[in-house]
Parts: sequence; C-alpha cells; structure tokens
Amino acid sequence: MKQYELTFLVHPDLEMNLDTVVSKVKELVAANGGKVTKETNEGKKKLAYTIKGQDYAVYYYMELDLPAEAPAKISSTLNIVDEVLRYLLVTVDERKLKLEAKRAERRAEHADEAQEEKTEEG
Repeated sequence: MKQYELTFLVHPDLEMNLDTVVSKVKELVAANGGKVTKETNEGKKKLAYTIKGQDYAVYYYMELDLPAEAPAKISSTLNIVDEVLRYLLVTVDERKLKLEAKRAERRAEHADEAQEEKTEEG
C-alpha cells in the first residue's frame, strides 16, 4: 500500500449536504481496497477561476492508503461524479514525510528542554 493525498472541490450548493459526497468518496476508496487515514474539511473558498460555472467551492482533503491499481480506478470514477468539480490525487513524497518527522522530533526536544528550564527556575 502506498500513501496518497486526495483534494477535491465539491459543488458549493452541496455545502450543507457535504456528508453524502464525502461518504461517496470514502465508499469509492474502500471499494478499491484503500483506507482513509486522515480527512479535513477546508471550507468554502473563492476559486481563482470559474470551474463549471462556479466561482466558489468547498475544499476537502484526505490522506489515503491505496494499492497500486486503485488510483486509476478512483480517478476515472471521480471524473464523472457531478458533485465533484475538480480533484487532485497525488502520491506522498517519502522525503517529505521523513523531514516532517524530524521537525516534530526537534520540536519535542525543544519543548522538553524548555520544560526542564522552567522546573530548574521554579
């Protein structure tokens, strides 16, 4: 299984019924042997240019674990789903993950050092 990021733009009229669209996408991922590891609703935003006659869209982000053949199947299905204006499905860069892990480790070390200094002062 490889890690992927999926960002899709939902039609702004469906902002109140976003759960139905998100559940469709989750079912699509599950049907292709994948798993959603993280999801975020980024909210309604103004688009840089008009897409399918819309100036606004609801941005939704997911992190996925997918088998090798799944991205092509998911892409072909998302192309014909009316509720999704646009989508972007990309692989996660392994170097980026390692860099983020190192940064988190450094932050934790600095937080520990700051905590130790406070206890020594107090």
